[in-house]
Amino acid sequence: MMNRARHNWLLHRWRCQGGYREVLKIAVPLVLSTSAWSIQFMVDRMFLTWYSREAVSASMQASMVWFTVLALFLATASYCNTFVAQYVGAGLHRRVGAAVWQAIFFSIVSGTLMLALMPAAGPLFRLIGHSPDVQKLEVIYFRIMLGGSAFLILGDAVSSFFSGRGETWTIMWVNFASVGLNILLNRLWIFGGWGFPEMGIAGAAWATVAAYLLRTVIFFILMIRRKHREKYGTLSGCRFDGKIFRRLLRFGLPSGVTFSLEILVWTLFVALVGKLGITEMAATTVAFQINSLAFMPMMGIGMAVSIMVGQRMGREAPDLAARSTWSAVHLTVLYMGVIALMYWLMPNIFIAPFGLHADAGEFLPISRMVATLLKFVAFYTLFDGIYIVVSGALKGAGDTRFPVAVTLAFSWTVLAIPIFLLYRVGRLNIWLAWLFATAYVVLVTLALLARFLWGKWRTMRVIEEVPPHVTPH
Repeated sequence: MMNRARHNWLLHRWRCQGGYREVLKIAVPLVLSTSAWSIQFMVDRMFLTWYSREAVSASMQASMVWFTVLALFLATASYCNTFVAQYVGAGLHRRVGAAVWQAIFFSIVSGTLMLALMPAAGPLFRLIGHSPDVQKLEVIYFRIMLGGSAFLILGDAVSSFFSGRGETWTIMWVNFASVGLNILLNRLWIFGGWGFPEMGIAGAAWATVAAYLLRTVIFFILMIRRKHREKYGTLSGCRFDGKIFRRLLRFGLPSGVTFSLEILVWTLFVALVGKLGITEMAATTVAFQINSLAFMPMMGIGMAVSIMVGQRMGREAPDLAARSTWSAVHLTVLYMGVIALMYWLMPNIFIAPFGLHADAGEFLPISRMVATLLKFVAFYTLFDGIYIVVSGALKGAGDTRFPVAVTLAFSWTVLAIPIFLLYRVGRLNIWLAWLFATAYVVLVTLALLARFLWGKWRTMRVIEEVPPHVTPH
C-alpha cells in the first residue's frame, strides 16, 4: 500500500502543472546550453593548462576580475527575462518588445562603461600582486575581455526575449553554435594553425569575444522575424520607455549587485589563494572548473524556475509558482547528489583530462591537491544547487533586495574577512580557505531558503498592474 501511494504521488507530481515534466520541458534546453558553456570553459582552461601553468592561472584570475565588474551590468540586463515572463503571463504581449529594448539600451551604455576600465588594468593586477609573468598575462586577457563585454551583455539582453517566453530550445541551439565556434578558435588561436599565429592567452580571449558576437547577432536576427514583430512589437518597441527602464533598474540592479558581490568575494578568494603559491592557484582553478560541470547545468534549472515563477506571478498564481520551485528542488537534489558522490569517490575521472598534455612533474602535485578539494566541492554542491533554484524563484517573483543583504552580510563576515585575516597573520592554507568557502555557501543557501518559505515573494510583481479588460492566460 505504501509503495502504491508513493508511486501515485510520483506519477501525479510528474504530470501536474508545475510538476517534474513541465520543469524539465523548459529546463532541459537551458541545462544543455549552460552545460555547453561549462564544457567550453573547461576546454578553454584545459588548452591553457597544456600551454602553461602561468597562462591558466592568469586566465582564471583575470576572468574573475573582469566578471566581477561585468556581473553588475550582465545580471541587470538579463533580468529583463522576468519582465518578459510576467508580461506573457499577464497577456500583455505588446509590452514584451518594449521591455527587451530597454535592456538593449542599458547594455549599450554598460558596454561603453566597461571600455573605460582599460587603463586601470595594469595598476589593478599589480595591486593583486601575482608574479610578474602572471601579471603580464592577466592584463592581456583582461583588456581583451573588456573590449568584448558589450557583446555578452547584449546577447543576454536579447536572449531574454526567448527565455522569458519559455522558448528555450532556441537558446540552446544558438549557444551550441557559439560554443562550437569558441572551441574551434581556441584551438587555432592559442596554439596556432591553419595560417593563424600562436597567440597563447590572447588567442583564448579573442576566441571568447568572437563567440559572444556570433551569439548576439543570431539572437537579434531571430528576434526581429515578422511573427515576433507583429505579436510582440520587437521593432516597434525600439524606443526609450522611461517607466519600464526605471522598473528594470529598480528590480534588476539589486539582482546585478547580488551577482557582482558573489563574483567579487570569489575573486578575492582566488586572489588570496593565489598568494599561497602557483600550485595552490592552479589546483583551485582546476577544482572550480570541474565544479562548473555541476554548477552550470544547475544555472539552467535556476533560469527555468525564474521563467516559470515569473509567468505564474504574471497571471496571479503563486501556489503554482511554489509547486514549480519545489519540483525543481527535488530534481536538483537528485542530480547534485549523484555528482557529489562522483566527486568524492571518482575524482580522477574529472582531473585526468587536465593533465593529458601538461608536464607530468608539474601536474602531479596539482592533481593530488585537486582530489582533496573536490571533497569540499562534493559537500557544498548540494547546498549550491538548492541556492540556485530558490534564488531563481525569488528573482522570478521580483524579490531581489533581500538576496543583496544576505550576500553582503555573509560574503564578508564568513568568507572574505576571515581568510584575509588568516593570510595577514600567516596562518592561511588552502584547506582553511576552502573550509570557509564551504561555510559561506551553506549559510547563504539556508538564509534564502528561509526567505522563500516565509512567502513574502507571493505578493510581489515587477510589471505594472494588469488592466481589468486583460485576462491573463
